[in-house]
Amino acid sequence: MAICQFSFGQQVEVAANTTPVKKKAVDDVVSTDEVPVKDGVKEEEEPPKLTISGYIDSYYIHAFNNPQSGNLMGADQGNPTGLNGGYPAGRAFDRMTDQFALGLVQTKFAYSDSKSDVVIDLTFGPNAELGNFGNTTGTTNLWRTGTNYAAQLYGTSSAIKQAYFTYKATEKLSFTVGQFGTHIGYEVIDAPINYNYSLSNLFNNGPFYHVGAKATYAFSDKVTLMAGLVNNWDNLFDNNKQKSIIAQLYIKPADGWNVYLNYIGGHGDDTYLTTVGAGTPLENYNRSLFDITTGYQITDKFYVGLNAAYGFYQFNVSGADETAITDLYGSTKPSWGGVAVYSNYAISSVLGIGARYEYFNDDKYVRYIGTKNTSLTITAPITVADGRVIFKPELRIDTAAKAYYEDKDGNAQKSQQTIGMAFIYKY
Repeated sequence: MAICQFSFGQQVEVAANTTPVKKKAVDDVVSTDEVPVKDGVKEEEEPPKLTISGYIDSYYIHAFNNPQSGNLMGADQGNPTGLNGGYPAGRAFDRMTDQFALGLVQTKFAYSDSKSDVVIDLTFGPNAELGNFGNTTGTTNLWRTGTNYAAQLYGTSSAIKQAYFTYKATEKLSFTVGQFGTHIGYEVIDAPINYNYSLSNLFNNGPFYHVGAKATYAFSDKVTLMAGLVNNWDNLFDNNKQKSIIAQLYIKPADGWNVYLNYIGGHGDDTYLTTVGAGTPLENYNRSLFDITTGYQITDKFYVGLNAAYGFYQFNVSGADETAITDLYGSTKPSWGGVAVYSNYAISSVLGIGARYEYFNDDKYVRYIGTKNTSLTITAPITVADGRVIFKPELRIDTAAKAYYEDKDGNAQKSQQTIGMAFIYKY
C-alpha cells in the first residue's frame, strides 16, 4: 500500500496472503539516525515523513442460539443476582446479532524524522468506546466519583486510542511518552491487522492501553528490551502514586520466528477494584500478568502462532477483608490465564484460511468473563482492491464450563455458535 499502517498493540499489518499478527519489540514508527553509506560516500537522510492511515469496519453476525437479548454477551444481563452480577462478557467487540453493526472508524497521523516520531491515533464508533473504556465519561472508580471535578477532563479523551512521541537518542536506544497500546498479547483492536475478526478472551481480559513512559534498547536485530512505568491498566488517570512496571524482551531465534516475553505488574493498580466485604477501600495488593507471544513463518504460505498468559492478584489483607476475599475468590491469591493457538494458510493472494483455538480460565471472576471457556474460530479472509478491502467470513464455537450463554427464551446454556461476515476498508 502507498502509506504505512501502524497498529494499536505494536503489531504489523496482515492480509490473506501474508503472515498474521506478530508483535514488534519497538515502537510503532521505527527508524534510525544512522546515515547510510554507499561507495564510501554518505547519502543524504530521508526527509521527514507524515503519513495518514486508518480503516472502517462493520459486521453482520447470526447466533444459532438466537439469544433473546439480541447480543452475544451471555445470560442474566442486568440481573444483579445473576451471572457475573448481571454483567456477562461473552464477547469483546462484535456483540450484536442479526443486524448490520458498525465497528470502528480510525484515523491515524504519524510524523517521523531521523531523531523522533509522533503518533496521534484517533478512533470513533462503538468499538472505540469499548476499547477505550477507561477514558469515557461514564467511567467511575475508586479515584473518581460521579461528582468529581475530573469528570470535566473526559469527553473527547475517549477518541484518543494512542497519543505519544518517541525520541531516538541513538540508533539503538529510544524513549516513548504518552498513551500507547499495550505490549501484552497477540491480538489488537485494529480489525485489518488481526487474522480473525472476533477477539479472543485473552485479548478481552487483558489490558488494552497504558499512559506512561518506556525505554527501548536494541542489542541487535535479534534481541530487544523494553521497560517502563505506567499509571495502571486501561485508565486515563491513576488512582494512587504507585506506578506499574512494564517490560518486554524480544528474541528472534531464527529467521521467521519471533518470541515476545511480556510483563506488567503494580501495587494497588486496579482502579475498578473498590471494596470487598468489610467495605474498606482495597489498596494493599499487588497485581501481575506474565504473557508470551510467539509466531513462526514455516513457509511463505503457512504460519503458526501462540499466546499464553497467567495473571494473579496478591491481597495483603487480614480480618474481615481476608474472609471476604477468600469467600469471593477462593484464596487471597486468585488468578486467571489461558492459551491460544493460531494457524493460517495463504491459498492465494486473495484468499486465505486460518483457525484459532483458545482455552481461557477465569472461573473465580477475577477479570470479566467469570468462567472457563474454550473457543474455536475459523476465518477465511478475502482481500481485494489492492489490499484495501477485506471480507472476513467467520465461524466461532464457544463452550463454557457452566451455563453462561443465552438462548431464545433468555435462559442460560453452555454453548454459543455464531457465523458472520466482517467488512473492512483500510487506507
